[in-house]
Amino acid sequence: MADHRNELDSMGEMKVPARAYYGAQTQRAVLNFPVSGIRFPRRFIAVLGLIKAAAAETNAELGLLDAGIAAAISRAAREVAAGTLDEQFVLDIFQTGSGTSTNMNANEVIANRAIEISGGAIGSKNIHPNDHVNLGQSSNDVIPTAMHIAALQALEADLLPPLGRLRDALAAKAAEFDDVVKIGRTHLQDATPVRLGQEFGGYASQVEHGIRRIASLSVSLGELALGGTAVGTGINTDPRFAARTIARLAAATGLPLREAENHFEAQAAKDAMVEASGALRTVATSLWKIADDIRWLASGPRCGIGEISLPPAQLGSSIMPGKVNPVMAEALLQACAQVHGADAVVVAAAHGSNFELNVMMPVMAHNFLQAVGILGRAVDLFASRCVEGIEADRARCAEFVERSLALVTPLALRIGYDRAAEIAKEAAETGKTIREVCRKRKVLPEDELDRLLDARGMTGPGGPGSKS
Repeated sequence: MADHRNELDSMGEMKVPARAYYGAQTQRAVLNFPVSGIRFPRRFIAVLGLIKAAAAETNAELGLLDAGIAAAISRAAREVAAGTLDEQFVLDIFQTGSGTSTNMNANEVIANRAIEISGGAIGSKNIHPNDHVNLGQSSNDVIPTAMHIAALQALEADLLPPLGRLRDALAAKAAEFDDVVKIGRTHLQDATPVRLGQEFGGYASQVEHGIRRIASLSVSLGELALGGTAVGTGINTDPRFAARTIARLAAATGLPLREAENHFEAQAAKDAMVEASGALRTVATSLWKIADDIRWLASGPRCGIGEISLPPAQLGSSIMPGKVNPVMAEALLQACAQVHGADAVVVAAAHGSNFELNVMMPVMAHNFLQAVGILGRAVDLFASRCVEGIEADRARCAEFVERSLALVTPLALRIGYDRAAEIAKEAAETGKTIREVCRKRKVLPEDELDRLLDARGMTGPGGPGSKS
């Protein structure tokens, strides 16, 4: 058997690997774009398959496509969606900015597999990649449609569940640590007391806000460009095609999908992807703060803050025996940094929107989907291998509270700011506690002093110095 076959496209003859389902246009792109070796992810290819299957079924329903041809295309396209033809998607992310090469890769693979299903010869074009598989479509509306659907699926499957697990783990620690009074910190300096549970409750709330931000993206990402074809006018497509095809896609995915309100906006700009990437960056920023705080709170264990301890994950040094590092927090921090970098690419790619089309969609889709996957996996590991096993060092927390100069704060309401500041200054200079200086100076009766210096009372509104 020959190792290649000859195929024709409008540019002429092209040698294609004999066993390939793809054709001449894909092969030209293989030769044109050997840039990175990075290909579209499985999720994106699966969505392309769903789109092509739904389009064929709609076109048959509208009487625009022979029922037999449509059935073969739908079956082949669903094989693409299932992943059985993944090795046929051979193109680099860095290619034509509209993603036309990848759309044609899908069209050719599906056409030739449909021909094979129908008993024909691959390459015969009895089922045509453009005339049949791509009927009523353009790369310019298919690729942004696939990008939106794949983004929604990735967020729902890969990110929201890990975020939910992390939120629940943090909330559980907030309840467990609610009785642990510790020193607060502002400007990296001692501040008035808080409860360790309050800190962790704040972290849980940050994650919950992130979940809401991600969930809200279904509104903007649910708008699909399909039906706009080349430039947003819908040329060469039936006016009923988009709505019916999108309804099929919504049923297949369970997502709240709808036709774009304005096809020119949907194809000429990529604002929805910028919004989604911005929300992802916001979540990563929240997670960065949480992971960084947790590793600082666990620093030491003897010569740092050490108010909490993390479950040991692995040995931390090749030279210092017994050293254990906060590796799960560090992994999450790096994932967050990667998300920030990916967001910069998405925003830069959005600047590639000129007139009626954005021409940087492949790199935008790659960076966003990769970022979602990386962040989701890092969050899940951080929750399971770090947060769920955190323990509080109650004695150390209590020691820091008693030594803090910020305990003087409630006294200011009773003896005035200036006099309280003198007490704090003497405590700092002598190394004594606020309580010891107050007793030496006989500032207040012992029972009133104990009430005002009740650290637990300082962790709620009003505080022990309040007259309410």
